[in-house]
Amino acid sequence: MEKILVTGALGQLGRAVVKEYGDTADFVRTDMVESDGVKKLDISDMDALNEVFDAEGPDVVINCAAFTNVDGCEKDEDAAFIANAIGPRNLAIACEKYGAKLVHISTDYVFNGNATKPLIETDTPDPVSAYGRTKLAGENYVKTFSERFFILRTAWLYGEGHNFVKTMLKLSETHDEVSVVCDQLGTPTSATELARMIHFLEPTENYGIFHATCEGDTNWADFTDLIFEKKGIKTKVNHVTSEEYKRMNPASADRPHYSILEDRMIKLTSDFRMKEWEDALDEYLKTV
Repeated sequence: MEKILVTGALGQLGRAVVKEYGDTADFVRTDMVESDGVKKLDISDMDALNEVFDAEGPDVVINCAAFTNVDGCEKDEDAAFIANAIGPRNLAIACEKYGAKLVHISTDYVFNGNATKPLIETDTPDPVSAYGRTKLAGENYVKTFSERFFILRTAWLYGEGHNFVKTMLKLSETHDEVSVVCDQLGTPTSATELARMIHFLEPTENYGIFHATCEGDTNWADFTDLIFEKKGIKTKVNHVTSEEYKRMNPASADRPHYSILEDRMIKLTSDFRMKEWEDALDEYLKTV
């Protein structure tokens, strides 16, 4: 049985990965805090990382750890770089040393958000935010220090934990109306679907960069409309532009206007397909 080290195991994707594999793998779960069955590990600490690798000898590392607070990254880019770049660098070095595969999760934020057609894996990254810059640095370190790697870029992720869907549902309990941006395009992607793609790719030698989002696209306001419609919620959704939202929330960092990724590489190299985003949402809403 494969031994898999999952970093960021308490996050949305980490939880989904463990559920996806079930009892088909021997998991070593780590996170920044110790919890029931989860070991404390800071992947930016090379010595601590080597201790875990020495003790556990993982065959695979699935890196779900990241500093994903976009506004927080903008305020403290050094902290974001340590988490999003130094951490993956250390994992790549350790994986190469111990002969483990590395699955690393990246983001649509490595692009500038100004595209007019779905972005593919060979399009040139051009991050414009601290989050995007640090995540791209992490990608580059993985490519530099590891030979057997999968980099999966995803977007608009939701799952078991804090996420956009739950935020909107929570707001609807106390608000008659909410204002949501309508001019930012992307694909809501369920952590369950991303975990399926990881499980499909990881046993293979189909290494490289993959885009990993559900099929189809929408905007945040329409996404919210559909969430409320499917849950029978009457809260009104005010569709506002990014500029209008920025005036209401001046401290928020800029978000990409265009985040539609095409899962081109997985389609060209296999028969695996992610679900349509609306179907994945239906599945998720049954759990909340």
